[in-house]
Amino acid sequence: MVDLNSFRDPELAKGLIKSINAFAPEHATLMEVCGTHTVAIARNGIRNLMPEGTRLASGPGCPVCVTANVDIDMAISLCRVPDAIITTFGDMTRVPGSTSSLNKEKADGRDIRIVYSPLDALKIAQENPERQVIFIGVGFETTTPLVAMAIKRAKAAGLKNFSVFAAHKNMPNALDVIMSDPELQVDALILPGHVSTIIGMEPYRFLAEKYHIPGVISGFEPVDVLAAIAMIMRQLHEGRAEIENAYGRGVMPQGNPVAMAAIDEVFDTCTATWRGLGPIEGSGYRIRPEFADFDAALRFDPPVEPTREHRGCRCGDVLRARMAPDECPLFRKVCTPENPVGPCMVSSEGSCAAYFRYY
Repeated sequence: MVDLNSFRDPELAKGLIKSINAFAPEHATLMEVCGTHTVAIARNGIRNLMPEGTRLASGPGCPVCVTANVDIDMAISLCRVPDAIITTFGDMTRVPGSTSSLNKEKADGRDIRIVYSPLDALKIAQENPERQVIFIGVGFETTTPLVAMAIKRAKAAGLKNFSVFAAHKNMPNALDVIMSDPELQVDALILPGHVSTIIGMEPYRFLAEKYHIPGVISGFEPVDVLAAIAMIMRQLHEGRAEIENAYGRGVMPQGNPVAMAAIDEVFDTCTATWRGLGPIEGSGYRIRPEFADFDAALRFDPPVEPTREHRGCRCGDVLRARMAPDECPLFRKVCTPENPVGPCMVSSEGSCAAYFRYY
């Protein structure tokens, strides 16, 4: 059994901070691409512990935040299907679409329920055979296998009233787009721990080979994050660009082949639209034709209103690390967790919400 207290040990942290300072270059920008890392860095004051000249920038690692308005609007259209039950994760209900949100639709009488797993949605469908139950699926490779299993179980059980709107995305393709941005100067990446438990290390190799930047997979405790940063600083000091794993207790080099097989059986890759990044080829997942009966967008084909972006919201620039959340003119003035204008202030993993709470 792993003693998590050791990953919060102040003495270990001090040693790692000393190592970071010893190897840090004069200037370095490190991007963490996992929303849970964003929160861990903010909550533990890690940004303030960095050497002068080292910048920690948040990337597109919050699945709710990167969900584009066009997908939010589709979810809202699906909730207007007569007598439908919409199931989704909690953060999704508060994200503003072009003119509404799932929370507003619920206030208007739509049946929208928060679940903790797509298997909960499957159970609701079994308990309500006379109604259509639609699961709004968002997330990266961490949640996609569970949705795949729910679809497989629904097919095996012959359920006719369960379907999924799949807005899932994969991380490596987005990283490729970010690293190719000539305006963004990122020297290294703190790679996501949760995603990596599924996909392993190999999908990140192109970062070192194509862009010659280091990447280190990190866990989520303070010592985890500091250890990953220390490994990055050593690579930068030695002029290396490799993909390393600082989260060995959670991530195997090959990832989780069973979970990946479930994804590949149910989903195919497709072009997906990311907030702030636009359409990215191969970065999304769509339900394969053999499971098309469970594709909510195909089954109901609801009318979707023209997409509108919210004036002044800079979530897209925050997700691309072109600005810090507190540089957005709406931050704390108009956009707050109680009255969010954009999804980066909605999600518990959003950069704006983390800045609001901890800085």
